[in-house]
Amino acid sequence: MGALFYVQGVPIGPVAVALALVASMGGFIFGYDTGQISDILIMDDFLLRFAQCGTPGDLATCAFSTVREGLIVGLLSIGTLCGAIIGAPTADFLGRRRAMVSECMVFIVGVIIQITSTTSWVQFAIGRLVSGFGVGALSAAVPMYQAETAPPQIRGTLTATYQLFITFGILVAYCISIGTRNVDGSGSWRAVVGIGIAWPLILSIGILFMPESPRWLAKRERYDEAMISLARVRGVSRADAPNHMLVQKELEEIRSVEEYERKIKAGWLECFRFGDGRKTGYRTLLGMALQSLQQLTGANYFFYYGATVFQSVGISDSYVTQIILGAVNFGCTFGGLYVMERFGRRYPLIIGGVWQAIWLFVFASAGSAGNPNDKSIGTLMIVSACLFILGYAMTWAPGIWILIGETFPTRSRAKQGALATASNWLWNFLLAFFTPFIVRAIGFKYGYIFGACNLLGAAVVFLFLYESSDISLEAVDQMYSDPACKPWTSRQWAPPGYANRTDLIQQSRAAEGHKPLASGALEESQMETAERKV
Repeated sequence: MGALFYVQGVPIGPVAVALALVASMGGFIFGYDTGQISDILIMDDFLLRFAQCGTPGDLATCAFSTVREGLIVGLLSIGTLCGAIIGAPTADFLGRRRAMVSECMVFIVGVIIQITSTTSWVQFAIGRLVSGFGVGALSAAVPMYQAETAPPQIRGTLTATYQLFITFGILVAYCISIGTRNVDGSGSWRAVVGIGIAWPLILSIGILFMPESPRWLAKRERYDEAMISLARVRGVSRADAPNHMLVQKELEEIRSVEEYERKIKAGWLECFRFGDGRKTGYRTLLGMALQSLQQLTGANYFFYYGATVFQSVGISDSYVTQIILGAVNFGCTFGGLYVMERFGRRYPLIIGGVWQAIWLFVFASAGSAGNPNDKSIGTLMIVSACLFILGYAMTWAPGIWILIGETFPTRSRAKQGALATASNWLWNFLLAFFTPFIVRAIGFKYGYIFGACNLLGAAVVFLFLYESSDISLEAVDQMYSDPACKPWTSRQWAPPGYANRTDLIQQSRAAEGHKPLASGALEESQMETAERKV
C-alpha cells in the first residue's frame, strides 16, 4: 500500500484521507438539510400547499405564520438534539462505522416522509424531525470517528473536513434549489428534498470499506485489529505492522490508557465528575459551551433565513445571494483546514470571534440606522455578511468540530461528545424557532446580540480552552490532568519524556526511521496517576 505523503517526517496512508472524506458525507447530509429549507420556504408550490392563504390557490395571499415557519425549520433541530444523545450509546455498542450506517437509514426514512407530504405541513415537519434523528447521531459519531482514527499530525485537517462538507452540502442545496425553483408543481421542492437520499447511501456504503476506530477496538481488547487499523491509516502493510516501530508505539500508548481507563466507571454521571484530577466535568461543560457558542455566532441566521433576510432588503434574486454566501462559506473553509492545522486551536478561535463580532456590528448598524432598501446599504449588508462568513468558515466552523473529537478521554468520549453536540442542536432549535419572532421585534438589531456572543466566545476560549494540536488523544487527556498546565500556557506543554512539542515531532520521526526513541513514557505516567489515586 505505502504512504501517500509524509507530515513531520511520519507517513500518512491514502486510507487516512479516504476515511476523512467518506465519513465527512455525514457533514454533507447535515449541510444539505440545513441549506435546502431556506429556499424551499419561498417556493411557490410549497407556499400554496403548506402556508396560510387568505384565498385558497392565490399565491399573493399565502404566507407562513411565525409559529408554523419556526416549527418547519426548527423541528429538525429537536430531532438532532435527541439523535445526538442516542448516538453515543449507539456508537459505543455497534462501533463507529455500523452506527453511521444505521443512522443513515433513519435519515432516509425522514426524507421519504417529507416528499410524500401533500397538504399537511405537520407531516413535512415530522419528516424533518425524523431526519434530524439521523443527522444528530451522525454529528456526534463522525467527528469522534475521524479524531480517533486520524494520525495526530493531520488530525485537525482531517476532522475539519466534516465542516468542509457541511459547507459543501449547503452550497449544493442552494444550487439545486435555484435549478428547480421554476419547475411546475411540487417537483420544485420535492426534487430538492428527494435528492437528499443519495448522500446517506454514499456514506453507508463507503464507510464499510474504511477501518474501524482503533480506540474503539482497543476498548474491546481487540488489539490485533486495532494494530491493523493504525497501520492502514499510516500506509503500512498488514505484514509489516507487527514490526513497525511507529505503529507499535501508537498501539502501546492506546493500550496503556485503555487498560488504565477500563478500571474507571464511565457512565453518564462520570461526564460531570469534578475534583477527579482529570477535569472530566470541566471538559464536558467546556465542550457544551463551545458548541452552544458556535450556534450563537449567528451563522445559521444567514443559512436558515438568508433568502428571507435578503428579500427584505430589496434584493431582487435572493437565491443568487444565498449561493454567494454559500460559495464564500465553502471556499473559505479550505483556508480553515490550513489555519486550524498551522496555528493550532486557540489563536484562530480568539481572533475569529473578534473578527466575526466586528462585521456583525457593521451588518446590524447598516440595517438599523439606514434604509435597508437603499442599494448602497443593501450592498454593505451583503459584504459584511460575506466577511463574517469568511471568518466563521476559517475558524469557529471547523475548529469546534475538531475540538469535540479530541478534547475528551476515550472512556467517556462518546457520551461527552454527545452532550456537547446536543447543546449545539438545542441552540440550533432555539435560534431556528425564535428568530422570526425576534426579527419581527427588533429587526436587524439582532446582529448586535450575535456580535456580543462572538466576543463572549473569544473570552471563553482564552480563559478555558487548552491547546490540543500536534499531540495524541491520550496526551491531550494528560495535558488536562496536569495541574501545572493552564489554558494560556498549554501551547508549550508536552507529554512526559519530551522536552516540548518539537521534541515530540523529532522522536516520532526517529520511530519512523527505526531509530532509538523514548518509549513507555506515557505508560509510566498513567501508572503514577493510578498510584496517586490509590
